[in-house]
Amino acid sequence: MLARCYYRMLISLVFLLVLPTTCLGLLEGLYCGKQNCYDVLGVTRESTKSDIGKAYRILARKHHPDLHRTEEAKKEAEIQFKAIATAYEILKDDESRTDYDYMLDNPDEYYAHYYRYYRRRVAPKVDVRIVIVVTLTIISVIQYYSGWQRYDSAIKYFATVPKYRNKALEIAKDEINEKVNSRKGKNRLTKADQKEEIEKIIIKVIEEKMDVKGAYAKPTVWDVLWVQIIISPYTLAKWLCWNVSWIWRFNICKQPYGREEKLYLIRRYMKMGEHQFNSQEDKQIEEFLRLELWDKDNFEVWRLQEEEEMKKKMAENPRYKSYRRYMKNHGPGRMTFED
Repeated sequence: MLARCYYRMLISLVFLLVLPTTCLGLLEGLYCGKQNCYDVLGVTRESTKSDIGKAYRILARKHHPDLHRTEEAKKEAEIQFKAIATAYEILKDDESRTDYDYMLDNPDEYYAHYYRYYRRRVAPKVDVRIVIVVTLTIISVIQYYSGWQRYDSAIKYFATVPKYRNKALEIAKDEINEKVNSRKGKNRLTKADQKEEIEKIIIKVIEEKMDVKGAYAKPTVWDVLWVQIIISPYTLAKWLCWNVSWIWRFNICKQPYGREEKLYLIRRYMKMGEHQFNSQEDKQIEEFLRLELWDKDNFEVWRLQEEEEMKKKMAENPRYKSYRRYMKNHGPGRMTFED
């Protein structure tokens, strides 16, 4: 009981100490503190921005610390000058002045005043829209550059594969003779230059003749994030129309599937992405169509057969046999130094 009385007395004392400033709409640590910003500049709430600027310049010249000689006068002028500068910073900005006026008119909402004040001080000065635009642009540039790096890596890899390399050499036979072998005398290339020139010709032929698909395909502007965001309404509308058309044609009207529809169902059953599925060889895709894997029952039979085939291959693999032998003798989770 006694503790409760002390608690009530403490609350009452705090309320009495805070009441004078909150009634005036002035809070310590916010804006001009216990001073009224309008009174500091000698203006009223009806004063225009021009009047406030004029009052600030007059007071700033009057109370500038450099205009006073003694150390005590300079310190006093510095305090006054800071108060004038603070008041001007608050009242010259329309949004800050609106928040300050709201605090004067609603002194009891002191928690909201603290939030408004520190939100404006802590919030970044840069427009969020600019940050988003710059971020999306950077991501798009990196995405496009990475796409070209992957494509170049794929082309260089195909240039090392004998099947593609020999085919490219056969196609570019005439060009190689003209640019490399036919040069005589001073124009004759060194062996290093000849090798470099032949590599360039092979890579050029592979780029022109080979259709690289999947994640390593040649990048286009349509693939970057910025363009995808811009055309997203069209993409969404196209997706909705496609689904409605699918339901109407195949679920309601029971129309037979076309080639694209069959490939879509096969890809969905295999749980592959579009790029991953398209990167497979044409012979493999034609085999999927021949086996009619767009039919769910046919796909399940094919999947079980593939799993059995994979188990047989693994059983015949020497490394897998060694692993099974180790697991049989030592069991899982056990580490030894035996050969």
